[in-house]
Amino acid sequence: MDATYDVVVVGGGAAGLSGALALTRARRSVLVVDAGEPRNAPAGQVHNYLAREGTPPAELVAAGRDEVTRYGGEIVAGRVEAAAREGDGFLVTLGGGRSVRARRMLVTTGLVDELPDVPGVAERWGRDVLHCPYCHGWEVRDRRIGVLAAGPLAVEKANLWRQWSSHVVLLTHDTPAPDVEAAERLAARGITVVEGPVAGLEVDGDALTGARLASGEFVALDAVVVAPRFTARADVLESLGLKPVDVEMGGHVVGSRIPADPTGATTVPGVWVAGNVADVLAQVITAAAAGLNAGAAINMDLVAEDTRDAVDAYRHMVRTMFEEAAWEERYRAKQAIWSGDPNPQLVTEAAGLPPGRALDVGSGEGADAVWLAERGWKVTAVDISTTALERAAAAAGAQLAGRIEWTHADLRDRPPAEGAYDLVSSQFMHLPGKARRELFDRLAAAVAPGGTLLIVGHHPSDLRTTTHRMNFPDMMFTGEEVASSLDPAAWEVLAAEARPRDVVDPEGRDVTVHDAVLVARRRA
Repeated sequence: MDATYDVVVVGGGAAGLSGALALTRARRSVLVVDAGEPRNAPAGQVHNYLAREGTPPAELVAAGRDEVTRYGGEIVAGRVEAAAREGDGFLVTLGGGRSVRARRMLVTTGLVDELPDVPGVAERWGRDVLHCPYCHGWEVRDRRIGVLAAGPLAVEKANLWRQWSSHVVLLTHDTPAPDVEAAERLAARGITVVEGPVAGLEVDGDALTGARLASGEFVALDAVVVAPRFTARADVLESLGLKPVDVEMGGHVVGSRIPADPTGATTVPGVWVAGNVADVLAQVITAAAAGLNAGAAINMDLVAEDTRDAVDAYRHMVRTMFEEAAWEERYRAKQAIWSGDPNPQLVTEAAGLPPGRALDVGSGEGADAVWLAERGWKVTAVDISTTALERAAAAAGAQLAGRIEWTHADLRDRPPAEGAYDLVSSQFMHLPGKARRELFDRLAAAVAPGGTLLIVGHHPSDLRTTTHRMNFPDMMFTGEEVASSLDPAAWEVLAAEARPRDVVDPEGRDVTVHDAVLVARRRA
């Protein structure tokens, strides 16, 4: 198993490369697998492609490949033998036994032009044996054009080509002669009907000279127009359970295609089609546009899936990230996860307070507790992680052992004693809204008369910065919000504000963040 991609594109023509370009520019990982069998390989130029009129097909493909790889797409030569559903994605088997995984597939394998079985037609195909007047009509304008009938649409095709030349003949070949009404329309347009089977085309050097009838008659021509059957290249799609359907024009089956919605989405979730495999009439520019539309739709589908997965992960994180197991894993992963310095707002607010009994909530690796103990405080340091407490006790050393009580507890389940502390400090305790408000109420209740409540957190405005705060808006709070929960009769709010602090973000840029600060004194 070689790799997993957001999208595997099967087919590297205009549709496939255009879809791949849209997806790589959307920062998706894309693999294009191209068998190197473009339908328009015999043609000398691409037409009706705005700003690329007359570009050789190979040149257009080369430019498209360069654009796709420039944005990080991968292109490999080869054939996709089959694809199968695997979980939410696909297992794609390439020739040679290599397999890759894809979250989505864009199939742009095109179609095969099944040509009339007339000697010389296949050999001259794409040069002077043509089928599309919009692709080649200008190049044979005013030349002698023979339309080889293959069904009831032949009269309409002859009338269409008459727009490019006044020298058009209808070769009935093995079809019935036009009825009276059709014959009149042809005659009115100056189109001659030549009856009888065509035995073959004749060439002089490298130029078509005309058609030889089975009767031996020769019709001098410069170009022959045929009506191929357009058969979708659908082997890969059939391996996924998608079947081609007939394409009819004027009640006559002219080919097959894979049905899809306007974005190219098929009935198999996760599989899109674009270009001639889905639209037999699509020219190069149309196929490219369809590839773009499909690429955009695939990206939107992936965005929806990414969002669903993110929501699941987000909900799981909210449920677990502040639980004991998650904190233990976090602390055990590194020798130290905090700076070892006391929190600056604690230093600012507690430096002038007389020492007493302090509760350090979520004490972590102990920097705040140590700072308080060194200044004479008797500290109860509480944390949910035994690893953090062991690390903190080791950092404090024996000289502070009598001044700090390291306590393993979850204060949501074991609230502190009411009125027991002269200072309650909670630094960056972020919990979901209801749980946080309940905890803060308990912390306030633990403050003794005349004591200080200090609650500090990341201000909600930090989410707008580049510091990569975890995006949990419900867990953020402001000092004003905390202050509003305190009874004014019982509390004097000394500060409820956002305090700026300069930090360096993960990309090395200087950034100003804000701490949400609540400082309140319980009235005596």
